[in-house]
Amino acid sequence: GSGLLNDGETEAPPVIPPQIMNLQRLYHRLRLTVSQARSLHVSGNGQQVEKVAVAVDPDVSNQFSVFRTSESDPTCHTDLHAGQYYTLPPAHIRTLFPHGLPPRFQMQIKTFNEACVMVRQPALELISYLKRADYSQPAVRYVLYGETGCGKTLSLCHALHFCSTQGWIVLHIPDAHLWVKNCRELLPSSSRPGRFDQPIQASHWLKNFKTTNEHFLSKLKTTQRYVWTKRESTEEGRPLGELVDQGVSRVKSSSDVVGALLRELRLQAGGATEGAYKLAVAVDGVNALWGKTTLKKEDKSEVLPEELTLIHNLRKMLRNDWRGGAILTTLSQTGSLFKPRSAYLPMELLGEEGFDRMDPFVPVPVSNYSDKEFESCYLYYMDRNWLQHQHSRTEEGKKELVFLSNRNPSILERLCAFL
Repeated sequence: GSGLLNDGETEAPPVIPPQIMNLQRLYHRLRLTVSQARSLHVSGNGQQVEKVAVAVDPDVSNQFSVFRTSESDPTCHTDLHAGQYYTLPPAHIRTLFPHGLPPRFQMQIKTFNEACVMVRQPALELISYLKRADYSQPAVRYVLYGETGCGKTLSLCHALHFCSTQGWIVLHIPDAHLWVKNCRELLPSSSRPGRFDQPIQASHWLKNFKTTNEHFLSKLKTTQRYVWTKRESTEEGRPLGELVDQGVSRVKSSSDVVGALLRELRLQAGGATEGAYKLAVAVDGVNALWGKTTLKKEDKSEVLPEELTLIHNLRKMLRNDWRGGAILTTLSQTGSLFKPRSAYLPMELLGEEGFDRMDPFVPVPVSNYSDKEFESCYLYYMDRNWLQHQHSRTEEGKKELVFLSNRNPSILERLCAFL
């Protein structure tokens, strides 16, 4: 320790590798940042003093953020990124998800001023299947299933982000249950006796489809003539954009326009021509297509799902009698009708008819957070200053959150909203 040898010569100082020095420097700067943050966020009585964003050196932040990844391209996500959050660019959210993100996640985006999605194993598994699939063969059906609130919808959104970055057309039904209940306007079909149109839902969906896929709609052409009324029709060889505009501007024919659009997409997906595209059909809550409805006819009898024009046409998209794409679905107990709250397995939610229609499919189970994922989520909430209560920042507080939420992502998010 004196720096002198026995014969009085000076000892050479030990050589410290630069990596160790960087780590030591990072550790000290990090401790200083955390102590500043804690003193600013909570007063003595546990109330928030003021919302002050603590300035952190970007280099320190990037090196320490074990719960974040800077890789925002889902094509590049691997098992190395599992459990880390990646940021969805705002432009992608506006075009890809004009209507497809869960309401509480949309609130979180507003609150945190960023859209971060955790890279999880089910999404990685689904993306790996999509990368390896043979698109000259009939479309494969994938079914994400799991208990309520475990992250099926966001795993589906992660996979759709991958499809979008690969130049696929994305046909997204964010909640199929909304098409079989609480319909504001139900009209007898003018073109198909015995069927019922939902013009408002159809028109709204067409607007969002146009937002997501506008760059394709001028390139693709209709393959036949479509007659809507005695005076209105869409000729063969016209851009699909005209077809969509017909449904948006003439709400009465919007349900039939959806049917025509889905038919054209099925026919043209994966063609051998130049500019052929792949098609991602994504249905959140696919079990709604074979359940019951809350809709009533004039004689007060129940409307069956197959009597709804939208459901009838959507069922056709789930047949694997077309090529050049994939069918991505989730099973959802939330919003489902006349099913026990604990049901989540495919056979329970799809029922016998739905299971037979979807079979064969690739099941992709989605579970609650692992230890690593919970830790990552906890650190992310800390980083966003979402956990304000002093006790929630202690090891004991973290254990209480594990116990109360059982690592369920939705329950954990709701618990932390009060802290």
